[in-house]
Amino acid sequence: MKRRKTACPSCGAPVEFTVGSVVSVCEFCQSAVARTDRKVEDIGKVAELVETPSRLRCGLSGVFNRKHFTVVGRVQYQHPAGGVWDEWYLAFPGGRWGWLAEAQGKTYLMFQRKLTSKVKVPGFESLQVGSAVQLGNSEFSVTERGVATALAAEGDIPWAFRGGAEHKFVDLQGDKDVFATFEYGESISAYVGKEISLDTLALEGDGWGVLDAAIVSPATTLNCPQCAGVLTLQVPDASLRVTCPSCNSLLDVDNGKLSYLRTLSKPKKLKLQLPLGTEGKLFGDHYMVIGFLARFAMYGGVSYPWQEYLLYSEKLGFRWLVYNDRHWSFASPASGEAAKNSGAASRISYDGSSFRIYDRGVATVKHVLGEFYWKVEAGEKVRTADYIAPPRMLSYEWSETKTSSEVTVSESVYVQTDEIETAFGVENLPRSFGVGPIQPAPSFDPRLFITWPVLSLVLLLLYLAFGADPWLLYYGLVAVSALPVGIFGYRHSFERKRWEDSDYSPYATE
Repeated sequence: MKRRKTACPSCGAPVEFTVGSVVSVCEFCQSAVARTDRKVEDIGKVAELVETPSRLRCGLSGVFNRKHFTVVGRVQYQHPAGGVWDEWYLAFPGGRWGWLAEAQGKTYLMFQRKLTSKVKVPGFESLQVGSAVQLGNSEFSVTERGVATALAAEGDIPWAFRGGAEHKFVDLQGDKDVFATFEYGESISAYVGKEISLDTLALEGDGWGVLDAAIVSPATTLNCPQCAGVLTLQVPDASLRVTCPSCNSLLDVDNGKLSYLRTLSKPKKLKLQLPLGTEGKLFGDHYMVIGFLARFAMYGGVSYPWQEYLLYSEKLGFRWLVYNDRHWSFASPASGEAAKNSGAASRISYDGSSFRIYDRGVATVKHVLGEFYWKVEAGEKVRTADYIAPPRMLSYEWSETKTSSEVTVSESVYVQTDEIETAFGVENLPRSFGVGPIQPAPSFDPRLFITWPVLSLVLLLLYLAFGADPWLLYYGLVAVSALPVGIFGYRHSFERKRWEDSDYSPYATE
């Protein structure tokens, strides 16, 4: 790979630029060095990088679509809602660049899309979450719009990085997991790609094979700044909020340091079905319960509460267990394609299934315990929509801050109470009653339905052959039909009960 060498204007140390890079960070004094056609310029010191659980680093090489590349640079952004994400820069032959973004456990590889009179990007202010955007021949939906901060950098950067500068961005979702980002700076740029797995890039380099064991920081014990009580951060690299178990203070987490925000009201008669710190194995993966939310929605002046348990897995990251009306479900992030829904549709297709709208509303956080990967607050509200295809559910949440708005989508699957007890080693959990929104319908042996027409035909043939009393035929048909008719009736009643709390019940006119 061709590189241009020069001297750092701040300390005189050698600085190398990859072909096509605009800024390079000096390894010796951490100055951002920008180059022009005539000279190089010191544009300021770069902040220290925040530790993130990334397996990538500068210097690694890999292959994508049979093209070799080298990881030559990284920029860290401060998200407007808290947290940091990494954007890595891949140098390909011929001066081509790839953008590899890591955020919330997902990785996206994108390439810059050339803008022309036929391929245009709308203005930042004109876009909102859910807006439909046509980019060339492809249609996208806006999933996030915000103003981040360019926080820190290392290596070679293919754009004019300046630490502390605003970074306006819009993320969009297309069909078949196609992903796009618009960036608004001195000029507007568009990047298009897909979510990928790092394991598909044939990465190699010094230390790559041994990074896995070191990417997760161990649990950290700290003292509460309000009461000096001891608390433990299970995921110090990712947690942004934690509550003190001693004084019930809500604490902000900033790079492993705690600061007091406010004291939360102590919940009355609040029972956790799974205490914080409980560990277990569910669906073959090990989890620890690290956070708890009590949430509710208001409808017709009545409060409808439920509980959410935040799980953490070193292998998979964050997942949720939702406890609602004695029914359990396990929630994980849905694939990007689900985010194209604006929330207005009555039906959506996802992963080969048709999901029907079950509920729309506003969810409010009532109580907070434990640690969380976003800056959660008691009283926090999000707009929601739930779509069901039992035993699965797609849950949409639309959130806003002063500088950002986004939609997040999770996919839930129903879990039996016995499975929760076995997985986490707990006993005497409340048994479910009624029918849950995604509780699987009872199944019956299909041979029952095959036997019914066969027996009916036999009775009819006997009647025709022997000229029996018609009433005997009638009572015989009633007898052999009782079971299948009863099954159909039971299943119909089951489905009616599933929908009885929904404003969108398909049985509302019955």
